[in-house]
Amino acid sequence: MSKLVVVRGGGDLGSGVIARLWRAGLQPVVLERPDPIAVRRTVAFAEAIWDGFARIEEIRAVHVDSPAAAVDAISRDLVPVLVDPAAATLDALKPVALVDAIMAKRNTGTRRDMAPLVVALGPGFSAGRDVDAVIETNRGPHLGRVLWLGAAEPDTGVPGRVAGHARARIIRAPADGIVETVASIGERIVTGDVVARVNGIEVRAEIDGVLRGLIRTGLRVSEGMKLGDVDPRGDPALCRLISDKALAIGGGALEAILADVAGRRP
Repeated sequence: MSKLVVVRGGGDLGSGVIARLWRAGLQPVVLERPDPIAVRRTVAFAEAIWDGFARIEEIRAVHVDSPAAAVDAISRDLVPVLVDPAAATLDALKPVALVDAIMAKRNTGTRRDMAPLVVALGPGFSAGRDVDAVIETNRGPHLGRVLWLGAAEPDTGVPGRVAGHARARIIRAPADGIVETVASIGERIVTGDVVARVNGIEVRAEIDGVLRGLIRTGLRVSEGMKLGDVDPRGDPALCRLISDKALAIGGGALEAILADVAGRRP
């Protein structure tokens, strides 16, 4: 059987899927847009588009420019990352499965006929109609569960609580404009520290902690958009670890693929 799995989207949650697949011996290929925006950049394989390479824990990724180059990268135990937002390379790659990890909270064009098995993360999809399976992404007792029928829970718009903090740990754009970052991921910050500017407007941290995520400088953002993430636990090492949530979701995607191969899907 083919081991190649296409993952659309290499953000932090998609990268949890990619890590689970790679560690289980499958061969993930990441399809991204030409200008991906990631907040938790130290755990996002999408960053290979900007830098040419990325490393998350023990897994190395490389930016490639063709399906043939992707196959070559796989032979060198690397995760290939292609610019292909329309998934035009699927016919050449011939994956055994496709995972939509774009996390747009809506279906941006993934269809059930794109691969032998099509899996999607989170809300915006209906299993059994748009895709074959949906993975629950909301924290709680259903996180990471595989749904073979129906949809995931709606997006709550409320970030997960970490060390007692939820909304306050998220840094958002105060206006439309271009981001100029001031702080760096992994840096210890205190309440009131300036972490970025948008069109000259200062963006300050609301809590003490470690800056766990911050988008790239120079990117255009819209008002209210998530720019960064402060971790109140204060451990810089956590900035480079795939989160528990991403690993749970990745485990669900891996379960769906293996269940399909084993004939255990409903």
